[in-house]
Amino acid sequence: METRWIINKQADNQHVKDLSKALGIDENLATLLVQRGISTYEEAKTFFRPSLDQLHDPFLMTDMDKAVERVLRAINEGEKVLVYGDYDVDGTTAVALVYTYLKPFFKKKKIEFYIPDRYQEGYGISHKGIDYAAKNGFKVVIALDCGIKAVERIEYANSKGVDFIICDHHRAGEVIPNAVAVLDPKRPDCHYPYDELSGCGVGFKLITALSMKGLGTTEQVYDLLDLLAVSIAADIVPITGENRVLAYYGLKRLNKDPRPGIEAILQHANIYRREEEQAEEADNALTRELTISDLVFLIGPRINAAGRIDKAADSVRLLIAEKKEHAEKLADSINDLNDMRREFDNRITEEALGMISDNPLLRDAKSTVVFNENWHKGVIGIVASRLTDYYYRPTIVLTMANGLITGSARSIKNFDIYDAIDNCSDLLEHFGGHKYAAGLSMRPENLAEFSRRFEAYVAEHLIEEDFVPELEVDLKINFRDITPKFMRILEQFSPFGPGNMAPVFWTDNVIDAGGSRPVGGLRHLKLTLSQVGDKEQGVAPLSGIAFQQGDLFSRIHDGKPFSICYHLEYNTWQGKTTLQLNVKDIKFGKNDIH
Repeated sequence: METRWIINKQADNQHVKDLSKALGIDENLATLLVQRGISTYEEAKTFFRPSLDQLHDPFLMTDMDKAVERVLRAINEGEKVLVYGDYDVDGTTAVALVYTYLKPFFKKKKIEFYIPDRYQEGYGISHKGIDYAAKNGFKVVIALDCGIKAVERIEYANSKGVDFIICDHHRAGEVIPNAVAVLDPKRPDCHYPYDELSGCGVGFKLITALSMKGLGTTEQVYDLLDLLAVSIAADIVPITGENRVLAYYGLKRLNKDPRPGIEAILQHANIYRREEEQAEEADNALTRELTISDLVFLIGPRINAAGRIDKAADSVRLLIAEKKEHAEKLADSINDLNDMRREFDNRITEEALGMISDNPLLRDAKSTVVFNENWHKGVIGIVASRLTDYYYRPTIVLTMANGLITGSARSIKNFDIYDAIDNCSDLLEHFGGHKYAAGLSMRPENLAEFSRRFEAYVAEHLIEEDFVPELEVDLKINFRDITPKFMRILEQFSPFGPGNMAPVFWTDNVIDAGGSRPVGGLRHLKLTLSQVGDKEQGVAPLSGIAFQQGDLFSRIHDGKPFSICYHLEYNTWQGKTTLQLNVKDIKFGKNDIH
């Protein structure tokens, strides 16, 4: 699929020059900072030196005082507390974080955790979960990463004498649930300074507030930042403001001393931290610093796999495990589930692609809505993401569960899929989510009308240009600009993620330096690249990798100049770390560059 390169708005030249001089960095790096809204020395200092002092007072969040009071009363009066969370990475890390923090302050069996079954209970607070709490004498339930729209279920809980503290980060509905406390920075009447926390992040603010009232210490709170970093990465929340600080220190914790459960997960990805002697014995073991991408692609899917295929409670057990042997046993089981998950999503993706290509109405539509009652519910979100990447249009993948058609939605840039689904809400039993991802369920008889109305909404709100993928380019540079000092400073822009993406660079007049070749069954390109004139100026060629672009080898190899867009990164292989261009796109002309 052709991609348009969208060149980011150029930064104000005077701001760039002033910042370059103030920081002692070159103008390319100063441009990247100004593009990120940083134009003064003090703003740059805050950006480059994240500090835990930059975190906001948790009591600025609406209902935080009520939540803290209720938890402290439960502890003082010996009441039982249930820590309840969603079955995805954000929910399970949130439960692990809050449960781990609170457990030392409760007598045995006075605190437990509960993760709803994806298939029997569905998303969020369930009647079954409330019944479990009431039957087993839990007076307080702390609900994490869910609950903001559970108005009816909270009334049901109140009728059972179960008090709820909701810690959520999703959009609120018209009515706020009548819980003891509802912590959600996105609720309209909450004026907390930062509203992009993950669900685990809201749980983190709760335990921070508890520590400020004398329950535990700040050090005990910060010891759990590794769990929060995994949540921030996997839930794709913006890595700006507080999230940047929390992710920065969470990565430090992960790289220095990961908890046993995460260490066990990493070893399945051939990454070692504590066990240096094992790393020496493992072939091609990675010992580099972990990044947000590692949390997204190596840790997140494995934690998610338990809830997708079996029971998400096993992920919590892994994350709270204190003994290495126990953690390794749980990690082995979860890794097997992840392998099974991979098989499911590959097969279903192939079936869905075939369904679309064989049906002209589906193939030529502005949206994708596909349904198969036999598809595994646990992987349809992944399949929706893959179909969105393939066809680049708003996508909903549906299956059958407990008598309802249920599914996951994924969007494209410039389209709010939550609003599109909300427009069809009269046809739905439940729905929730945000601009780019959502979940929904409906009665089978409503599927045809939902598909028709969703397609009509997409067609009305998008134009043809919206269906062409865009690659945002930050800066045009030459290879000779990529110096060791440039890279040292660029590394300090991390952690990268939404709101602070790894810069995409553009370089023209690039040629094959002679070592380029197809790899990975001819699907990918291993590159050795120079810029025209570099050899005469003594600039060494740069190595690169271009995934899924192997079909371009003959055009690259013919010696004619081309343009590339790329990330700069370090690649570690067999104990050796080298600079690498991660080439995102290659163009042989000036078309589709804006």
